[in-house]
Amino acid sequence: MTRSVRLSRRRPGDHDREHGSMAVETVLLAPLFLIFLMFLVAAGRIVEAQGEVNGAARDAARAASIQRAEGTARTAAVDAATDTLRGSCIPTVAVDSSEWHAGGRVKVTVSCELDLAFLGFGASQNVSGSSVVPLERFRRAN
Repeated sequence: MTRSVRLSRRRPGDHDREHGSMAVETVLLAPLFLIFLMFLVAAGRIVEAQGEVNGAARDAARAASIQRAEGTARTAAVDAATDTLRGSCIPTVAVDSSEWHAGGRVKVTVSCELDLAFLGFGASQNVSGSSVVPLERFRRAN
């Protein structure tokens, strides 16, 4: 029994059909890669902003807790949050001083509108953080 093995031979024009396929793949994949990179940048910016807002809330609650009067505590909280977030955003500060007495607590919530327009979509994200600080048990009001 004789078997014949036929070797496949390329025809002269076969390699021309694949010529340029790498360029087509690059053109198709480059926009997807750039969109993915933009998503990573936006996610990183949101995480960074969340940390900044949490820090501003902590600073504002601490600044409010060392004040003697409730009115000056609100002012101190707004000033501290504004100083901490200077250059990032203009914060909205809410001070809950419903337990403003010796041994009570003060809660400060800071929120900020994060502008993500650098991505070209004109999107924005609201980021907020809060912090609770206890008041001294043996404090006295002036």
